[in-house]
Amino acid sequence: MAPNLSATAPTGVLFEDDSLTSQQEIMPPKEATKPLRKGSKKIVWRNVLLFIYLHIAAFYGAWLALTSAKLLTSLFAYVLYVMGGLGITAGAHRLWAHKSYKAKWPLRVLLMLFNTLAFQNSIWEWSRDHRVHHKFSETDADPHNAKNGFFFAHVGWLLVKKHPDVIAKGKQISLDDLEKDKVVAFQRKYYLILMPIVCFIIPTMIPVYLWGETWSNAWYVATLFRYCWTLNITWLVNSAAHFYGAKPYDKSINPAENLMVAVGALGEGWHNYHHVFPWDYKTAELGNYGTNWTTLFIDMMAKIGWAYDMKTVSPKVIMQRVNRTGDGTHIMPSQYGKLFEHMGDHSHEGDLWGWGDKDMKEEDKETAMVINKSSDSDKDD
Repeated sequence: MAPNLSATAPTGVLFEDDSLTSQQEIMPPKEATKPLRKGSKKIVWRNVLLFIYLHIAAFYGAWLALTSAKLLTSLFAYVLYVMGGLGITAGAHRLWAHKSYKAKWPLRVLLMLFNTLAFQNSIWEWSRDHRVHHKFSETDADPHNAKNGFFFAHVGWLLVKKHPDVIAKGKQISLDDLEKDKVVAFQRKYYLILMPIVCFIIPTMIPVYLWGETWSNAWYVATLFRYCWTLNITWLVNSAAHFYGAKPYDKSINPAENLMVAVGALGEGWHNYHHVFPWDYKTAELGNYGTNWTTLFIDMMAKIGWAYDMKTVSPKVIMQRVNRTGDGTHIMPSQYGKLFEHMGDHSHEGDLWGWGDKDMKEEDKETAMVINKSSDSDKDD
């Protein structure tokens, strides 16, 4: 049974106590989405001021990176960005929110630490909001509804109280798997202790004590610029990838295939495909490791046995959907040939949050391709 969302303790950039609407304010969910009216959203000014400071500090950090910071400090900031990014993409997103693959406990612990470094709320909260986003995409129940404009989808949703529908509809989403995950539970319980240490204190101290960087350069470059960059890259998936790009799999939805976002967000920009097949561990059909570092990371973890049961979609099911709802921009891989030009359509259509969604059809599970499949004796750690 899903927990009471209104009782969640504050744990991060959303400041849940401010951004959630009280139970007394909840109204029956509306299916249709209306444009935001001026003044219709209550601004959380504390979040506004904090994000203003963060972005000013990040610009200053970028300047220091170009003028006074040591090269090793800038390289360190980049490595932290990749680590934190994987904590979101391979961790909170593909593993926990969508259940698109399984991971042994060492990988889950590693991804939990990477996720804490990224500081975008706990895995539990991030996954909960993301499942709601997929299940009720582009409605009032979508936390970062793109129908409210680019700015709202990018960062504005973090600057106002949540729409009552986000809470009401969110109670329909199953979170049982997250409740049972000991790694998720540990991070959630100690988040307010772990997050400052992992995201801010350690990244600032390492450059100072290991290679003699100044405190100012370490704080503004390795910590605040890196953190702000990671945030904005993640936000672009919600904004730019919902506005710009082709729609080869479903032309009726907002999410699009965006190469630039894919490169910056470690493979998360192939968004039209992802919203059609959210349980595919690659979040993409085409492309390669160069535009999908997260898939490369998961495949590497599979090689050492830490990642397994990676779900992906068969070419036949993909082409069924392309032929029926695509915008005509799909580039058929040469190995498909003419095999799927004429076929019946049995592909799923509808809003799913991922593998395990109660509305997922059995035929989708039966036709799914599972890579590095576990044996009957394997169990989730």
